[in-house]
Formats: sequence, structure tokens, C-alpha cells
Amino acid sequence: MRENRAEVTCGAGDYHTPGADQVLENVLENVLHFITSRRDRNAVSLVCKSWYRAEAHTRSELFVGNCYAVSPRRATERFRGINSVVLKGKPRFADFGLMPLNWGAHSAPWLTSFGAAYPWLEKIHLKRMSIKDEDLAHIARSFPSFKELTLVCCYGFGARGLAILASKCRQLRVLDLIEDEVNDDDVDWISCFPENVTCLESLSFDCVERPIDFCALERLVARSPNLKKLRLNQFVTIAQLYRLMVRAPQLTHLGTGAFSPSDNLAQDGEEPDYRAAFAACKSLVCLSGFREIVSEYLPAIYPVCCNLTSLNFSYANINSEELKSVVCRCRNLQTLWVLDTVRDEGLKAVAATCKDLIELRVFPIDAREDCEGLVSEVGLTAIAEGCRKLQSILYFCQRMTNAAVITMSKNCPDLVVFRLCIMGRHRPDHVTNEPMDEGFGAIVMNCKKLTRLAVSGLLTDKAFGYIGKFGKLVRTLSVAFSGDSDIALKYVLEGCFSLQKLEIMDSPFGDSALLAGVHHYYNMRFLWMSTCRVTLQGCRATAQALPGMVVEVFTSGSSAVRDDDEYVNILYMYRSLDGPRNDVPNCVRIL
Repeated sequence: MRENRAEVTCGAGDYHTPGADQVLENVLENVLHFITSRRDRNAVSLVCKSWYRAEAHTRSELFVGNCYAVSPRRATERFRGINSVVLKGKPRFADFGLMPLNWGAHSAPWLTSFGAAYPWLEKIHLKRMSIKDEDLAHIARSFPSFKELTLVCCYGFGARGLAILASKCRQLRVLDLIEDEVNDDDVDWISCFPENVTCLESLSFDCVERPIDFCALERLVARSPNLKKLRLNQFVTIAQLYRLMVRAPQLTHLGTGAFSPSDNLAQDGEEPDYRAAFAACKSLVCLSGFREIVSEYLPAIYPVCCNLTSLNFSYANINSEELKSVVCRCRNLQTLWVLDTVRDEGLKAVAATCKDLIELRVFPIDAREDCEGLVSEVGLTAIAEGCRKLQSILYFCQRMTNAAVITMSKNCPDLVVFRLCIMGRHRPDHVTNEPMDEGFGAIVMNCKKLTRLAVSGLLTDKAFGYIGKFGKLVRTLSVAFSGDSDIALKYVLEGCFSLQKLEIMDSPFGDSALLAGVHHYYNMRFLWMSTCRVTLQGCRATAQALPGMVVEVFTSGSSAVRDDDEYVNILYMYRSLDGPRNDVPNCVRIL
């Protein structure tokens, strides 16, 4: 049947010669070069065999959302012209310490395959993967034209590997280390970049928890005329920041480092004119960092506030008055990350000024359940009423009301991401003491573009009924401490046709709920369930019903799941074209 479909679609038949077919395929390949969306290209590849081949021939960027969903061999055999790779390993809950340290997600097999198949590879982006110094050395040896490396939440490497990469990759434009665990070895990797003019456009090392050679960094910045993005770690003082800014007034993105004074000021005893340095950076649109911030230095950034589109204070323990002094000047702000130390009053100031705000994240300075909440429904309501262009919000709080969430659903209909994290277990609307069902129901009913949703607080099966009925575009759903019974999860699995990623933690869902999704799991990237009520028997039944899925069970520690355990601590299930992986540690069981 697929052969016939291919012939009809691609023009093969009695009226076309093989040469004509080749012409049509060449035309198709020329057209496909203009399709850049991953989802669109995947859809194209499913039309027929000819389109499948043409799409593979024209793809230059490879995205693998789960490094175990396909083998490196299969990927490199299908796609022959790749010059850019994005590869993801562990699921998100690894960030919370819920996965064994030796679980897997090793980058070495992939990099080895890439070295053989793609000698012209220019860009690699890894997320939540293990990468060793030897792997970085392999990158430096294998790809003569290598230009960009981005490591997000990765681990296993240190300064030695970075030194090899910096010294060997002479065309390196991007080296971004973001929230990585970098081994503390005594190697001066900053000095290893080429001694002549470099190609560097972006350098981020704010996660490196070790002082770097600042003089070497200053020289590197001076000989990098194309440098636009620079994110510094906490050991770079504000006086040193000043010296770098003087060297690189062309910066557009800046991570400020500590943003606090050092013991050693200028030789004449006077501090530099920080405000003038910021004023000279006329292209600056993004500011982040601000570790160990001292409030009297905040006015230094005032000259650039009017140009800022992104401001990240997520490491800055600033109060509402300090935030007000800054955001009142940020009328073009589109992205803002803050700690909840800004309180509701600070969020009111944001709502009053930042009318073009698209993304807001409010993180807790103390995530304990028994700590005092610093932001509440008051701040959320203010944002909803003042920032009506909002598309994405992550909001941590201790108390919330349905009324506030409903207000946001009505005032911000363009929401694509809504993540409300009410810290603590089963917390209701603190005014009415009712479940938070109606608030989340309003979000999925009124926000027609919603693709990512995180729910928390006291939620009954009714809320999940709303999600299943109205959340037709939701691709990622995160659930914590919610639901009454298995019927809640059944609503979601039977109604959310677009669901790709389902993350569930500390919720009362058991085997019946798990088996309710058998019809849909092949369409999903993964299912994560931790501290629920699924049994080993239920997991086995799911694995038997879905031979194309990999069903892993394990604990958050190093111990293996035993046959006599009543419940499975963690279930991680994902689809794979190549079956179970071959690097399973002893603490993980594949059913």
C-alpha cells in the first residue's frame, strides 16, 4: 500500500520515466530546504518513501529529544548531511536528584558516531548528559570546522577538557556552559584560546565554581571583536566586570558575575565609573547574573534599562523597592526572572511598567513547605491585569486562589506555558478552602494556545476532567501532589491527543491509571511516575502490552527494585526504535 502511495505522490507510473521521477525528487529537495520546523519536516517524511528519502537528504540539523529513543548508528545512517546536533539525555526530574547518578545518558557513543559520519559537524548542543574530558578532546580532533558547543545541565568534564577544546578548535564561536557540574581541576583553560584574534561570539561560564585567570580572560575579551554574549561566574567582581565592559562595549548579552565589590579596588583607591561603562554598552539588551548583589551598585545599570528586553534576577536577593527602582525604567522588557523576595509589591511594579512582558518566572528563595510564602495570588492577579501579552509563566508560591488563576486565564489568552507550583501538599484556595479545580479548568478552557501545563495544589478528578476535555494542544503536563483516583489520569490520557511528555510526582495513581494510556504511549516521548501507586506487576503488564516501549523501574538511590517491593518508586517509560539500551546500571531494571 505504501509503495502505491509513493508512486502516486511522486509521479511514478506509466506516464513517467525514471528520469522524470528524479527531476520531481530534485524539485522536492529544493523545496524542503525552506522547511526548518522539526515538526513540519517530520510530517513531510511520513508522506511516502520518496518524501522520506528527500527529507533525510536535505536535513542539516538533527534533534534527538531522548538519547535512548534511537541508536547513533540508525540516526547517522539515515541523515548524511548533518552539521548541527541537539541531543538530550536524562529527563527533567534528574535536576531534583530523583535519578541514580550513574543512570546513563553518555555522550561518548554519539560523539564517536558523529566523528565517523559528520567530519564537517559545526554545532553540538547537549542537555543533561554525561560528557568527559576525553569526549571534549574527541570533538576537538574529529571536527576541523567545529564552531559551537553548548552544554546544559551536563556533568563529568572539567577544565582539562575545556582547555583542549579551546586550544584545538580555532574557529570556535560559541562555548556556553549552562548549569553544568564542572570538575574542579587546576587547569587554566581560559589561557588556551588562540593568541591571535578569535572568532568568539558567545562565552558563558557562570556555573564554573572556581576562580579563573582574570588577566587571561581580559586579554581574551580584548582580542574577540565579535563577542556579543558573555556570562561570568561569581568570582568576577564588579571592578573586573568594569574592565571587561570597557574592552567589549559591543556586548548584547551580559552575565554580570558577583556584582559586588572586591577587596582590591583601583590603585588610586577610587572605584571605576560603573554607570559610564554600562552607558557605553549601547547594544546591551539582556542582563543576568547579579550574584552576591549589593544594592548600592544597582543604579549602575540604569542607563541600559530602557533597551533591555531580558532581565534575570533569579540569583539576586533583592527586595521590592530595589526591583521597583530598576523595572520602572524597563518599559521594553519581555523576559523577567526574579526571586520571590520581590514580594507582591515588586510584581505590582512589574505589572505597572512592563506592558510587553512575554515571559515571567518567579522562583522561591526557600522551597521548604513550611516556609513563609513571599508572593501570593495578589502578585499573580497584578501580573494578569497589567501584562496581557504574557505567553509563559512559572510561579512558585505558598498560597493561591481560583479567582487569581481565572483572572489570568481571561486576561492572558495567549498563554502557551502555565506552570503554577503551589509548594506544599494538597493546598486549596486559601480564601474559599475549595480545590483549585476551577482555576486550572479556566486555564485550559480560555488559553487556546496552551502547550505546557504544570498543576499543583488541592486538585480533584474534576480538574483533570477539564484538562482532558479542553487541553487538546497540551504537549507537556507536570502533576505534583494532585488527583483523587485513577480516573483523573484516565481523563488526561484519553483526552489530550497531543501529549508528548507526562511527568507525575507524589500522586495517588496506580496500575489502572497506568494501563489506561496503553493506546497513547507510542505517541509520547516519555512517561515519568515517581512516588505513585504503580506496582511492579502493573509495570510488567504495560511492558508486555507495548513491546516498542522501554519500561525502566528504579529508585532515586543506588538500590535496585526488588520483586517483593509493593510499589515501584520510579517508573520511566519511553519509546525507542532500537529497543532497550545496553548500558543499564545495576540499580535500573528494564521490564
